[in-house]
Amino acid sequence: MSALTPVALTEGQHAHPTGQQWTIGHGPFEATLVEVGGGLRTLTRDGIDLVAGYDVDEPCASGRGQQLMPWPNRIRDGKYTFDGVEHQLPITEVPRGNASHGLVRWALWELVDREESSVTVGYRLHPQPGWDHHLDLRTTYVLDDSGLVVTTAARNVGRSEAPFGYGAHPYLSIGSTPLDDVVLTVPADRWVAVDERLLPASVEPVEGGGLDFRAGRAVAGADLDTAFTGVVRDADGRWRATVASADRTVTLWADEAFPWLQVFTALAREGKGEPGVAVEPMSCPADAFNSGDSLVLLAPGEEWTGTWGITPGPVAG
Repeated sequence: MSALTPVALTEGQHAHPTGQQWTIGHGPFEATLVEVGGGLRTLTRDGIDLVAGYDVDEPCASGRGQQLMPWPNRIRDGKYTFDGVEHQLPITEVPRGNASHGLVRWALWELVDREESSVTVGYRLHPQPGWDHHLDLRTTYVLDDSGLVVTTAARNVGRSEAPFGYGAHPYLSIGSTPLDDVVLTVPADRWVAVDERLLPASVEPVEGGGLDFRAGRAVAGADLDTAFTGVVRDADGRWRATVASADRTVTLWADEAFPWLQVFTALAREGKGEPGVAVEPMSCPADAFNSGDSLVLLAPGEEWTGTWGITPGPVAG
């Protein structure tokens, strides 16, 4: 057996917790994408954070900027039945007994293409415990005059139909503004009530309750880990959710591929990491592999695509 040969590193060089770092720029915008999970680590305009990311020498915590495929959110007990076959996924949210946020958030994504203002990363998802399918995944991050545009494609390169869902997990930056003073706008008329394991129990109207953010209002004591649907789209087919703090306004938009979104505020209130509010575009809700709600079924050779983005706005007033 041959001895392991140490890899020589130049002075000051070391491996990063999230692998290779790919930085792109366009005008005042700069973003950094990472090899581990193919996710978004930073996004700035004129040096001001638009997302609450993490340092290059920190591991990704709390899902910051990660991609969630082939399902977002949770699957109850990690169990589901597809095409008459029962499957058991690894339990990754141990305290609640769920399989959480898919199979690719810690995978090593490949750099497919890189230009000055864009990066495309890819990953081939193979069969593994609880998952029998082959998917070719590609995500392109582009900076343009509007900010960041993210397009993901999932192609079924296997021989059988595959279930699929997608989510992204960016935290929109709120700077030093206290969470209660942040103004949140969510253009959705229904929300998902959950059980003690944060799995869907019912879908309720926002009208007349404490989760109606359609007109925009201060978070003011609300603790959200909440999915919304019944989204209202603008004339261009996109819905837009906005997080406005004292010195910045950040909007996340998503196209017709996303009838759901999740808003998560706990980390900002608990002071864990850079302060931000997670606004997560989702193609389906939690436990869609069991409920079938908005679940995409990809035939062999079929491809799903979805596009979302982040755009800065004027300072909140």
